Amino acid sequence: MEPVVDIRDLRVDFTTDAGEVSAVDGVSLHVNPGEVLAIVGESGSGKSVSAKTILRLLPENATVSGAVVLAGQDVVNLSASEMRAVRGRDVAMVFQEPSTALNPVFTVGWQIAEGLRAHGKVSKKEARARAIEVLGKVGIPDPAERVDHYPHQFSGGQKQRVVIAMALALEPKVIVADEPTTALDVTVQAEILDLLRRVRDEFGRAIVLITHNMGVVADLADRVAVMNDGKVVEQADVHTIFSAPQHEYTRLLLGAVPVLGTQVRERAGVLDLDTEPVVRARDLEIVYPGRLGRPGFRAVDGVSFDIRPGEVLGLVGESGSGKTTIGRAIAGLTHASGGSLSVLGHEMVGHKEREFRPLRQRIGFVFQDPATSFNPKMTIAEGLAEPLVIHGKAKDWRAARPRVMELLDAVHLPQEFAKRFPHELSGGQRQRASLARALALDPDLLVADEPTSALDVSVQAKVLEVFLELQERLGFATLFISHDLAVVGMLADRVGVLYRGKLVEEGPSARVLASPEHPYTQRLLTSVPVPDPVEQASRREALARLRG
Repeated sequence: MEPVVDIRDLRVDFTTDAGEVSAVDGVSLHVNPGEVLAIVGESGSGKSVSAKTILRLLPENATVSGAVVLAGQDVVNLSASEMRAVRGRDVAMVFQEPSTALNPVFTVGWQIAEGLRAHGKVSKKEARARAIEVLGKVGIPDPAERVDHYPHQFSGGQKQRVVIAMALALEPKVIVADEPTTALDVTVQAEILDLLRRVRDEFGRAIVLITHNMGVVADLADRVAVMNDGKVVEQADVHTIFSAPQHEYTRLLLGAVPVLGTQVRERAGVLDLDTEPVVRARDLEIVYPGRLGRPGFRAVDGVSFDIRPGEVLGLVGESGSGKTTIGRAIAGLTHASGGSLSVLGHEMVGHKEREFRPLRQRIGFVFQDPATSFNPKMTIAEGLAEPLVIHGKAKDWRAARPRVMELLDAVHLPQEFAKRFPHELSGGQRQRASLARALALDPDLLVADEPTSALDVSVQAKVLEVFLELQERLGFATLFISHDLAVVGMLADRVGVLYRGKLVEEGPSARVLASPEHPYTQRLLTSVPVPDPVEQASRREALARLRG
């Protein structure tokens, strides 16, 4: 079979102020019609650069050598105008974040039609009809009506469907999907994976899948290429990669993946159930006020739970379920509207900021994206010292230096990192620094909001290992918010499941994750892809039955 894409001895170097950086070093890959090739590896392995070379979506400081043969043409040697004709017609891209891939000021129908009209003489009527057709094919309900809607009127999963529709509009031979499900909840992710499977099976398209989620690979891929330091270290069919990996790096990558149900934290007898809870919620309500006479939005509706000293409560659910809203209310960043929410003995419903301010130093907060939560103008030392200075524990960051060094040691970061700026650290290093900052004041309570969702599996494993070690040693209570149920199972003593603002199930991690009682929890757990192609196929069938 003639490959749709044939990459031969590809090399990509970037010219930087520090000299030449080799991102891709002698990569050879091919993709056949109707096949899904997954390229996996950690950040910086060269997987995204290799895939983007197919569309020549590289910055000006990139130097490319080798061959990338697409539909009989070597795209490395095409001119800019020739390359514009290839994009969309022969190869299309599905980006990681649909919100940034879509233009907010144009309707989705206009954006689909734009690509059609750029590649041929198509009338407005014909382009609109084609836009409606592809929106229907990717599962957008009422496509004739939704074609005139703007991106903000679609949910995250629907926006990703629109991006896939744009990629399919010109019937390209191959689609490059760069982390297409990373930003999605597990239930929505399962729907997008089903759609990509249809793109392969029904439309016969080849797919190059870039991901660090090994469960997604097991669910969708036919073949897998494992990259490390710009090289392909192993290639094989998906069953061989998971059952008999040959390269040490592949084995390390698979070993770092948390597997649902196999690593459940159980600490029976360690926690004192008679102690006064650090957090107590009773019939908690949080309502966002409406605008222009519209009714308010009830984000949290009658939720009750406790978090005791030293306990980790995992809060899971889809986007919009209310889990982050609850975390922000506990930290005093969002107002609680009704019911009762007691945090460290202080009632948060109707609280005054002046009264709550002294308690803030007893609460740590780890944000989802440390790159945006750190001040880019401050060194890591200054960022870690900031809570100490604000709360009067140190005069300035120099006076706080001994404590800063203790914190860096605690999260296993070298002390010389104190002089670096946030952009000089990797994602996992920044997240460990973020954890150190949250613990700077020895809090009694930690709120961690999706702290590992953007990390590679091996980096995530290191961050979770540090978190477990510190939580066991320091004994702070934790609200751990996540949509990754395998991670929650590793860390949490108890799990609460939120659905549309209501707590539908709560209990010990071992019970909730092994024997869920509520239908929504069952669907949520079945939607989680596991790193085993055989088991994942049976889970996919079980999910289809639950949906039915």
